[in-house]
Amino acid sequence: MHEILGWAIGDPNDGILTSKPAYGRLELDFGNKAGLRMIYADTTWQDAFNPNVVKAFEKTLADSHAAGINIRAVLIINPNNPIGRCYPKQTLISIMRFCQRHQLHLISDEIYGSSVFSDEFPPFTSVLSIEPGVISDQLLHVTYGFSKDFGAAGLRLGCVVTRNISILKVVQMTTRFHNPSGASLAIANAMLEDRDWCNTFLATSRRKIGEAYAFVTAELLDLGIDFVPANAGFFVYINLSPYLMQGAADAEFDLSQRLLDGGVFLHPKEEHGEMGWYRMVYTQEPRIVAEGLRR
Repeated sequence: MHEILGWAIGDPNDGILTSKPAYGRLELDFGNKAGLRMIYADTTWQDAFNPNVVKAFEKTLADSHAAGINIRAVLIINPNNPIGRCYPKQTLISIMRFCQRHQLHLISDEIYGSSVFSDEFPPFTSVLSIEPGVISDQLLHVTYGFSKDFGAAGLRLGCVVTRNISILKVVQMTTRFHNPSGASLAIANAMLEDRDWCNTFLATSRRKIGEAYAFVTAELLDLGIDFVPANAGFFVYINLSPYLMQGAADAEFDLSQRLLDGGVFLHPKEEHGEMGWYRMVYTQEPRIVAEGLRR
């Protein structure tokens, strides 16, 4: 859906603005075919959830314009990937006002919206639930899919929620080349129409994710590995910088190769964050997670 929205809102070499750290495949999503560039504001993970993140957006927007880059949209992933937390409502409103002020599209990817497993941090708030008037409905677009909350990536089903007719027409035209199979549609229809099944499945999923999170964080604490506490998604952001080879030009790649040689895969420089921080997916059987951490 990112690729299709990229075609709809920009031209090649236009920019999509987001904060750091960020999901590491956005360049491919927006760049491979649509030719858009990801532009990253200079932020920490703490900055990203603060209403004042728009100050960093303002600077990056000005710097981009000075460099001849036309920023077309701001992208957020809520709950955030790779941090595993939801954006506070006031931060969402601040970002929406920023987009309205500069007439930028706001893309809110809410693909983990039903995978919030605790109330330790702010709950999930969809931008669609925020009172009208903060941003033009012509600038607001939400994406969703079956691959995360429902664990059904193989269905290849997603959607864009927008009131912008021009963008909707582009989405309708381009999705002719991305049509899901009839089998996928039939399965998804059966899932969604059975409300009792949906509610039970999602509740069970949240419980199991919470249990997996409790297990992996206890293991990380025992090993003395720092991490960012989370309450959503299937991953935890961990600090492996103490294990980097000092002075090595490609220290993160070197560490990742050493891990891979031991049968553990963590992608280096994936999230454009601080040196030595990695996103670790933990929703596997406890014995597998424990073995990976042991290695």
